[in-house]
Amino acid sequence: MSASLPATEGFDSAFDEFDTWPVGTQLNALWQSQLAAAAVVSGALPALTRAVEAALPRLKAGGRLIYAGAGSSARLAAQDGAELEPTYNWPPERMIVLIAGGTGALLQAVENAEDNEAAAQDGVREAHIGAQDVVVGIAASGRTPYTIACVKAARERGALTIGLANVPDTPLLTAAEHAVTVETGAEPISGSTRMKAGTTQKIVLNLLSTTLMTGLGRVYRARMVDMHSRNAKLRTRAVRMVTALANCDDEQARFALDATNGHVKPAILVACGITVEQAQEALARTDGNLRRALKNLGLATARRAT
Repeated sequence: MSASLPATEGFDSAFDEFDTWPVGTQLNALWQSQLAAAAVVSGALPALTRAVEAALPRLKAGGRLIYAGAGSSARLAAQDGAELEPTYNWPPERMIVLIAGGTGALLQAVENAEDNEAAAQDGVREAHIGAQDVVVGIAASGRTPYTIACVKAARERGALTIGLANVPDTPLLTAAEHAVTVETGAEPISGSTRMKAGTTQKIVLNLLSTTLMTGLGRVYRARMVDMHSRNAKLRTRAVRMVTALANCDDEQARFALDATNGHVKPAILVACGITVEQAQEALARTDGNLRRALKNLGLATARRAT
């Protein structure tokens, strides 16, 4: 393998006869490679911890979470970002995904898009990225020009930048203020970084966004209490949360949810015995942190969820 070739583009000789193996053997080998890749994420946790801790103050101050990438990395980022509004009621305008080739590249490859540094710089400028924002660049090889250019341009504008790559000491990691490396090595199918590298990227994005939303007070006792119940499944989930966290029955929970237009956080406070206006004021005083609001109101005796 050439010294200049990133490990993610290498060849794993253990899979040399892969196409001759029985299907069951193929599946077992691929499964084993996925397990091994997932285990490698543990080594990135200290760097990820530092990145999350640095990002939280900016997001608490009103900043936006911005993902940047090309190809499969961008698609994984878009998937993670799309889940934040329904799961945590994260404002859509505070979630941006800069994708090489534009949103059309989510479904179809766009020729040469990942090499277009000018498009990356334009995207950062047009999004008015600034000092309160957090930009996460993702690239398996850590060498994708579009992603590197996004991170560099965002950092120049004062944004906090995080680089996620599957190869150490790459330009993306050097460009970012916080470098998160998950070394997955050669893929079972050479160069198919949607596999081991993609799996670890999805894990890291899950960890990143979940801990960010938790740090922003959108999780209480392992419940997605900022969720807005918009359909039958979510309304049922909301009732379960309110009954468990406010120590009330289903009828009281439904009444509280109706009074708060389906918003779980204020509904929990209302079910604990205060008015809608008092609940809204209590949450406003704590920047939406339910735990602190309960404590301030002397309602922290709401039972621990079981």
